[in-house]
Amino acid sequence: MSAQRTERLLNLLIALLNSRYGLRRSELREKIYAGGAASDAAFGRMFERDKNDLRDFGFDVETVTDLGWSSDDPGTTRYRIGKESNRLPDVELTPDEWTVLLLASQLWEQAALGTAAGNALRKLQAAGGLADVELPAGVQPRIKPAGQAFEDLVAAMHAQHAVRFLYLAGSTGREEERIVEPWGLGSRFGQWYLVGHDRGRGAKRYFRLSRFTSAVTVLDRESFTPPAGFNVRDELNSLPELPVSSAVVDVRSGKLLGLRKRAAAAAPDSEADAGWDRLSVPYRDAEVLGEELASYGPNVRVVSPAELSLAVQRRLANAAAFTDAPAPSYSFSHAASGKRTRNRTSEDQLKRMLQLVPFLVRNQGLPIEEVADRFGVTRQELEDDLLILICSGLPQGYPDELLDIQWEEGHVFISQSMELNRPVRFTVDEACALLTGLETLNGLPELAEGSALDSVTLKLMAAAGEEGLRAAALSGPEVGPGNSANLEVIRDAIESGSQLHLVYLSPQKDTFSERNVDPLRLYSLDNTWYFEAYCHSAAGLRNFRLDRIEDLTPTGRPVSSGITPDGGFPAKLFTPNDDDTLVTIQLTARGAGLADDYYAERTAPLPDGGLVAEIRFGNTAWLPMFVAQHGGTARILEPESLARASRDWIAAALALYGS
Repeated sequence: MSAQRTERLLNLLIALLNSRYGLRRSELREKIYAGGAASDAAFGRMFERDKNDLRDFGFDVETVTDLGWSSDDPGTTRYRIGKESNRLPDVELTPDEWTVLLLASQLWEQAALGTAAGNALRKLQAAGGLADVELPAGVQPRIKPAGQAFEDLVAAMHAQHAVRFLYLAGSTGREEERIVEPWGLGSRFGQWYLVGHDRGRGAKRYFRLSRFTSAVTVLDRESFTPPAGFNVRDELNSLPELPVSSAVVDVRSGKLLGLRKRAAAAAPDSEADAGWDRLSVPYRDAEVLGEELASYGPNVRVVSPAELSLAVQRRLANAAAFTDAPAPSYSFSHAASGKRTRNRTSEDQLKRMLQLVPFLVRNQGLPIEEVADRFGVTRQELEDDLLILICSGLPQGYPDELLDIQWEEGHVFISQSMELNRPVRFTVDEACALLTGLETLNGLPELAEGSALDSVTLKLMAAAGEEGLRAAALSGPEVGPGNSANLEVIRDAIESGSQLHLVYLSPQKDTFSERNVDPLRLYSLDNTWYFEAYCHSAAGLRNFRLDRIEDLTPTGRPVSSGITPDGGFPAKLFTPNDDDTLVTIQLTARGAGLADDYYAERTAPLPDGGLVAEIRFGNTAWLPMFVAQHGGTARILEPESLARASRDWIAAALALYGS
């Protein structure tokens, strides 16, 4: 969408909103499309496209005809948009409801739905005002989507486009191409599943995202209609959990303490070579365990079953092929930031401006930098928006018939909104982001027991309308902690300001360590919980996974004074320092989301949909494990010493399996 078209759509919208009786096509062509269409036919096509665009933005264009006249007569047909057309109803929320809603919206921090959740919150703030609330220190959950495939599937599902991808079939072990109509996407048993109609098999099928072996291609010319009343959570609840199987693996003596914690000695009649221990490891999914074992490189060798051995070898072979491929040409632009964002379009700008006007009406006098920060844009981008807005209004209107916005003193005021003062209804993405987030929070006892979660869900369902019903196509994971005892000890220590002593497993160093820590806050990714603390051994802030704590006891001493959490919400799993090693990593389209997960400083897009990212790491010794684990979606380009170490690590692991 060109900037000229953006301005035209904005003026068309204002004209149709402010016309009581409607405007004829001749009036619209003269006042809105002057010079834009060379013929009646060209104008007709342009006007129809613009009406469709306005519908996509949430405004229904009404056709009005005089009594006794045909609607096919362009001379008598008029067009308008009702002032209440598709507007978001006023939603009044209590401070407790705002707290729950903020937690739900921030579940999607690293996903495209995070942007949708932010847009929905701004609409709610414009409709009813945001209470001054403080997020609880002990309840900060997040959802970790299943890579780039998740983003692409959500977009295709909401746009009702079919998708194509390569899939490793669990029944045959073969890689096959699938074309699927995506009906729903949800998490079950710690895994993300796609539920949809498999066109090749002519039936409903379930696809585990961990078995996708290619990027997802959206067939934007292929449309479908999902089944009425489809609910992905109900569908996935009918899936039986995979049975527990047992894998026999050889582990180098003294290595892989974390794996040994959940393993047992193998049968006495099965012995490993000298320097190795033969263990029996329980598992449910060969692909999930295969990803973990591949990361251990030459420190582990799968004896049985063959399915697991092949899963490990396939990941290692893919990683080896990727590390040996020629390096791509790339360039970091000066403006490139680490966080991946798709290129902003004029369509994005118009959507933002339609949110901006009601936001400014509700929040008069905010500093322009704060407004820009709220909308995730630079000050210059915001001023570009405002310059378009103040030139928009009724066709050939007088000064009081134009949008009136001032920001000369560094604060933004709006005195004339031209009927754009109320936010548009939620999009499907926005409704899904908030309602799925609220549903996910039901897994936290401290929130599920209160009334705020139920009441805010009912209010949002009423406000979202049909878009809210479509939120049933998305279902989040369980976010409750696996070890509630440790969580309660840490939460009590945070509230009382008490120090803790812990014995902790570091899988990167493959050691247990003892340390005293001052706990600061709890948070989670799915059902994996962490706590941030000041570590006295490291003399700095560190993050600890609850499932890696071997022992946890209060010391009876108060925490050190003056230590605060690092930054705001959400907490980062690690905070890079300037003296950390800067590593250049190439990611395929499937692995592009890792740039966000590891807080890349700069990214450079590649023609195949992948990218090159610069990421800082304090400890680089584990990076060969990282490359092996991701099985051909990530490799190190620089420094060369780390790239060589990862190649050697993978080659040594493959050598254990011979040819």
